[in-house]
Amino acid sequence: MTAPADELRTAAQTLRDLAKAATPGPWRQHDTHLGQYGHTATVLSGEGNATDLRAWLPTMSQESWDETRNVWADGAYIAAVHPGAGSALADWLDVAAEHCRGHHLCCDNGPCTETAKPALAVARALNGGEQR
Repeated sequence: MTAPADELRTAAQTLRDLAKAATPGPWRQHDTHLGQYGHTATVLSGEGNATDLRAWLPTMSQESWDETRNVWADGAYIAAVHPGAGSALADWLDVAAEHCRGHHLCCDNGPCTETAKPALAVARALNGGEQR
């Protein structure tokens, strides 16, 4: 059985490693028309003429806002969760891990408080599911 504090620290380190390896944010979503090839959502970094493509999400549709193949929401979400957001989330997970370390009797059997519950849910999602 893995202790909640360990799960939280594992997830925090995973996020830090991913954020460090990724292009610094913030990122932003952009809609692009590809002529006869349809439309796409892109995730960009940088500003002005120094913009770089981070991700390309094709819609495979000739309709600009084809809701059945809409990837613009995916692009906006990816852009919002850039490395800066991941680093801040890792810090939050570490705070929750410190809480669990100091309150291990209730966290190991709960987890305790509204602080640890959502943090542990995030950690378990990042770590690949339930680890208890």
